[in-house]
Amino acid sequence: MSDCKKVCIVGSGNWGSAVAAIIGRNVAKSKQFDPIVKMWVYEEILNGRKLSEIINTDHENIKYLPGHKLPENVVAVADIVEASDGADVFVFVLPHQFIGKICDQINKKLKPSAIGISLIKGIDEDASGLKLISHIIHERLGIEMSVLMGANIANEVADEKFCETTIGSKNIDHGKIFKELMQTPNFRITVVEECDTVEICGALKNIVAVGAGFCDGLGCGDNTKAAVIRLGLMEMFAFAKLFCAGPVTSSTLLESCGVADVVTSSYGGRNRRVAEAFVKTGKSIEVLESEMLNGQKLQGPQTSAAVYKVLKKKNLVDQFPLFVAVFQICYEGRPIRDFITCLQNHPEHL
Repeated sequence: MSDCKKVCIVGSGNWGSAVAAIIGRNVAKSKQFDPIVKMWVYEEILNGRKLSEIINTDHENIKYLPGHKLPENVVAVADIVEASDGADVFVFVLPHQFIGKICDQINKKLKPSAIGISLIKGIDEDASGLKLISHIIHERLGIEMSVLMGANIANEVADEKFCETTIGSKNIDHGKIFKELMQTPNFRITVVEECDTVEICGALKNIVAVGAGFCDGLGCGDNTKAAVIRLGLMEMFAFAKLFCAGPVTSSTLLESCGVADVVTSSYGGRNRRVAEAFVKTGKSIEVLESEMLNGQKLQGPQTSAAVYKVLKKKNLVDQFPLFVAVFQICYEGRPIRDFITCLQNHPEHL
């Protein structure tokens, strides 16, 4: 048992809890992994009880994934240093805004041989330009990182409805480890080497989903939404080719991390839903996030802001009108009807 890899899940929200259920069941049947999975929980008090206590006693995350039982071998730990101590495999699945602080804590007892995988759909930017979340984790911890992105609405995954997903891993052996850790008959995984392309697709699709929500709020219909999906995919591919250090191929865009994730996010998911409410209610993104998401974070508008800053620095704003329109409508007061004008005048049509 001492040679078995210990797994730590960093995050316990809606998606994190759904993944924890898969991992918990898989490690219980595997000879490669320790049967106990530690899951770091941001401690909250619900009805007078700690969330970590509820998970460990009732085996359910009643706030973020109610109605779905977690395996008893998934142990909630509120202290990130304790949760990560001795871990060989890290699964990062938390809002990207908290990555820096969490990594600083993990570093206190990190095994040099540890590896990680990011399920975080977001990007960051600083003075040097675009920053992928897996790169930030690698810089902070010095561990090799892979990513997992795909058409995976958390509640449907938790219901064990069939879906696909994509792992991007530059290290084939690590890709195999993560596939064994997470694949099930209803959660099928393809492993590709274009790690950066997979990750950037997972971030950018949230911007496209916001645009799809604008369409729903305006009552535009499925033809318009299909145009948003197509044009959004075109901008995703163009952006990836400009900003990814490694190869970017259309075949990766055709994996679950690309076209499939854009489609499912444009018809389901929180970004589409909040964007529709943004149009219909006139409330700000921040207010709607607070009212509608039960403590979860909205990635699409924030990602559009990071993308806009990078595009502006590179003088490329005119080449990505859909991405730019989403940002300006969400944060700069641009009229929502301008979104349709943006589609009508898209460079793809000129």
